[in-house]
Amino acid sequence: MLPQKQRKLSEWVDFLTTAEIPVLKQTARNLAILEQDEQHLSARSIAHAVKYDPLMTVKLLRYLQQHKHRNQGHDVVEVEQIVMMLGLETTLNKVSAKPLVEEILGRNNMSALVYLLKTAHRSNIASSYAFDWAVRLHDLHFEEIRVAALLHDIAEILMWCFAPNEMLQIRNLQKQDKTIRSATAQESIFGFTLNQLQLELAVTWKLPQLLITLMDDNSSTLQRVRNVTLAVNLARHSANGWDDAALPDDYDEIAKLLHLQAWEIMTIVGADKQHEG
Repeated sequence: MLPQKQRKLSEWVDFLTTAEIPVLKQTARNLAILEQDEQHLSARSIAHAVKYDPLMTVKLLRYLQQHKHRNQGHDVVEVEQIVMMLGLETTLNKVSAKPLVEEILGRNNMSALVYLLKTAHRSNIASSYAFDWAVRLHDLHFEEIRVAALLHDIAEILMWCFAPNEMLQIRNLQKQDKTIRSATAQESIFGFTLNQLQLELAVTWKLPQLLITLMDDNSSTLQRVRNVTLAVNLARHSANGWDDAALPDDYDEIAKLLHLQAWEIMTIVGADKQHEG
């Protein structure tokens, strides 16, 4: 059953390109505390307040790309570098930490808010895994890889904000039929997949090419993309509980990536402790 008026993919891209992206309450709170504490206000402290929030991170990236100087020779992905390029004042005033996701969703969408916060939390866990593995692999792009994992599901988070009813319909479809693929459920409700939306947004917002590549599971032959994909998979599957049926395959794939054994991966990610508990 389709929603009465189904927006096209291009309409969603246009809407999300001009929409004020909301942020997580904790981010707004931490930035407000920093603003009152000039002694500790710096690009690093702002980046630390922002780096765990996929919404505020993509908001900063979108703003930088929209106001890019012609003489900016290379793309910037690291949050601290973005803040340094924009300047502290511009960052705090032009890329404000509002509205809050709670304000956008309101009290009538509490279940959507819970799913949004869970997805953001999952993105954070994925970013930690990806960062750790990149460091182990001596990949100098470890921070870009962290950001890519953090933003891997940004379209999903944005749609929990702006299309909560449709997102809940997708959840219900998947609950009713455990075999239905996420992409199939998304297409039946939206007419497109969230991955299609994400890639369209990334191109329209002129996000750095490295980031677009790292977020694109279709480029999984590249080690860096594989790192991001496996980190996202592990975060998603372990969110269902450490007895999730997909986890043994995840451990095997991560073991191949890091040239280790599956049991060593379980130790690294703390899965063995979960099983003991």
